[in-house]
Amino acid sequence: MVVSEKSSGVAERAQRALSSSPIFALRDLKVEREGEVLWIHGRVSSFYHKQLAQEAIRALAEGLQVVNSIDVD
Repeated sequence: MVVSEKSSGVAERAQRALSSSPIFALRDLKVEREGEVLWIHGRVSSFYHKQLAQEAIRALAEGLQVVNSIDVD
């Protein structure tokens, strides 16, 4: 698979976006890239925070599929 320069840092940018989020609950989540998929892992206390994380990543995904595997307590 050929990864363009533009998309090579997508996971890193997505991770920084969550780590610096004004919403504290999103800061400990992890983002990983596996091929054409961005995975979001971690645990939050509400489905609202789960959705916020997904939408924050989707905005940076550059055409990659986003899989939200965040657990909700």
